[in-house]
Amino acid sequence: MHESERHRLILSAIQDRPVVTVIELCNMTAASEATIRRDIATLHMQNRLRRVRGGAESINPPQFVGLAGRPFSVNEVLHAKQKQAIARAAVKLCDDGDSIIMNGGTTTFQMVHPLAGRRLQIFTNSFPIAAHLLKHSKNTITLSGGTIYREQNIILSPFDNDVTRNVYAKRMFMSAHGLAPIGLMEGDPLLAQAEQKLIGQADELIVLVDSSKFSKRSSLVLCPLRRIDTVITDEGISDKAAAMLEAADVTLIVAPTGAAQAEEAVC
Repeated sequence: MHESERHRLILSAIQDRPVVTVIELCNMTAASEATIRRDIATLHMQNRLRRVRGGAESINPPQFVGLAGRPFSVNEVLHAKQKQAIARAAVKLCDDGDSIIMNGGTTTFQMVHPLAGRRLQIFTNSFPIAAHLLKHSKNTITLSGGTIYREQNIILSPFDNDVTRNVYAKRMFMSAHGLAPIGLMEGDPLLAQAEQKLIGQADELIVLVDSSKFSKRSSLVLCPLRRIDTVITDEGISDKAAAMLEAADVTLIVAPTGAAQAEEAVC
C-alpha cells in the first residue's frame, strides 16, 4: 500500500473513532509499526491529526462512532480474484426459491454477480448487496433495519427487537475477520452482536474467507468451529488450516482461482 493510500486510510479511521491505535492501523494497512508511527508523525506535522500515546486522534473528534476495521472500499480490492472465485462456488450451493442470508462483506458482495440470474429470497445487512441485486436481478431482497455505517457499507441495529428475529434462512453466507481453531472471529463488538443474531436464524452456516484470513486473529469470537457447516476458500489454504477444518468436521470447498480467471477471460 502506497504512502498516500495509508494516509487516506488513517485519516478515514480517525473520523470513525475517537482514538485509533498503532496496532489497529497496522492491521488495517498491513504496514509495520515503524511505518505507521512515521505516517502519524507526518500527518501530525501537517496538522491533519493529533498524535497521542500509542496512536492518533482526530483534531475534530467524531460525534458518531463507527466500526473497527478497514473500510469496504479498501477491502474490496484486496485478494479480489480469490473473492470472485469463492463467491462463484458459494452461489453454486443455491437453488431457485431458497431463502438465504448474506452478511455485509467484500467477499459476500462478489456473490451479487452470479446471483443476477437467480430467483432467491435474500436477507442482508449490506447496503451495496441490496442495491446491486435490486437493480440487476429478480431476487426478493429484505434489508435489516438500523444505522448505515458508511465506511463498511453495512446496516446494524443495537436493539434485540429488530427484524432479524423474524427471518429464517436455509443457509447463511458470511465473511469474517479471521478463522482460527477457537472459531470464527470478528473485529467489532456491534458487528459481532449483529452477526451472532443472524447465525441463529439459519440452518446452515457457510463461511466465505480467502486464505489470508486463516492467519488473522481478533479478540472477539463469533462462534466455535463446530457451528460452521462449510468453509469456502481459495487454493492458498495451508495444509495446517485444512486439517484444522477436517478435525472440526467442517466441509471444505476450495475454489479454483485459475478457473475463475479463465472464465472471466471468456466473458
